[in-house]
Amino acid sequence: MSTNKRNMMVMVLSLMAFLANGDNYAVAPLLINIAKDLKIDIGSAALSVTAYMLAFGLFTIIFGPLGDRYGKTRIINVAAFGTAIFSMLGAFAFNLPSLIVLRAMNGAFGAGIFPVTMALVGESFEHENRQKAIGKVMGMMFLGGASATAIGGILAYFGSWRMVYFVYGLGELIIALVMLRVLPNSPSVIDALNFTKVYKTALTNGNLVKVVATIFLVGFSVFGSFTYSGKLVETRTGYTVLSVGLILTLFGVATVIGGRKAPLLRAKFKNRFLLLAGLFGSASLFLIAYMSNPILIGVGLFGFGLAFVSLQSTLVTTAQEVMPKLRGTAMSLASFNMFVGGGVGTLINGQILNVFGIGQIFAVAGAVMFVVAFIAAKVVLKVHRP
Repeated sequence: MSTNKRNMMVMVLSLMAFLANGDNYAVAPLLINIAKDLKIDIGSAALSVTAYMLAFGLFTIIFGPLGDRYGKTRIINVAAFGTAIFSMLGAFAFNLPSLIVLRAMNGAFGAGIFPVTMALVGESFEHENRQKAIGKVMGMMFLGGASATAIGGILAYFGSWRMVYFVYGLGELIIALVMLRVLPNSPSVIDALNFTKVYKTALTNGNLVKVVATIFLVGFSVFGSFTYSGKLVETRTGYTVLSVGLILTLFGVATVIGGRKAPLLRAKFKNRFLLLAGLFGSASLFLIAYMSNPILIGVGLFGFGLAFVSLQSTLVTTAQEVMPKLRGTAMSLASFNMFVGGGVGTLINGQILNVFGIGQIFAVAGAVMFVVAFIAAKVVLKVHRP
């Protein structure tokens, strides 16, 4: 594949990742509007978010092996059209059960975007360019999530929560159609689909288990705390939802920049790269935890994003390198551990919020990130040691 075609592939996959990740987060601040429109309480409306996340987590494990068996391009195309169609249909939900079913289906198909995309990008690039390509897609994915609050707020202001679902779905559908022409054919790498066999192979790979376990800790410290970042900014600044969303976008902008620069920094700092990235992330989290000035909080969010994508792109690249024949399965495990780590972190941080206050959520995350810095550096060093 030529360089131009690979760059086009990365750009299209990045846009799909941006939309698919934002699809979930864009409506979360608009639950009040959903509840009023469907004449239900906010707690019931929140079940639609839960349905999306549960389906996303479950099907993350399924799509990776499907990509290894039937070809990653084919699975990405199916997932892209599925998540686009059910996102648009979500705009026409007429009661709570219909909304829950449509969002669950949206999450199920959305689960195929991240792990299989990472696997396709990984197999399409040689070692020296693999992390940069993965980092580009990953950066756009998390920019999509971080900017979703602001985008959702703008769309809802000019229309309603239904417009948010429809616009995201329409964007995904357009990109899905482009993907049919742009994505290269990806061959099958296994002769038969056997989930037990492929996951037994993966889970008996000691290096892979260490890497994805570290990704679990990254998910715990990053997603477990970022979930509450909007509430922290709103509480300390008194800004509107739209302004809060714009500040949170700094995290996403940092992931885009960091995804492109991480390979250069890794080459410069070598074995110290992950240690320095983790320590920088820890310091940024402590800045968020104890500062009230919106500028300093923004600086903390930016540093937080840089550290996260540096750690995550390196760990994801390493996970592929330790099991190159089953990249899809490896990426499913990586994505699943990131998701579960974030879910556990969100749950525990909810208790910390009730007992100690919102600032301590980020202090705990900073402490975990401090430990992750040493663990990640040791794990990756051991994997690459001759």
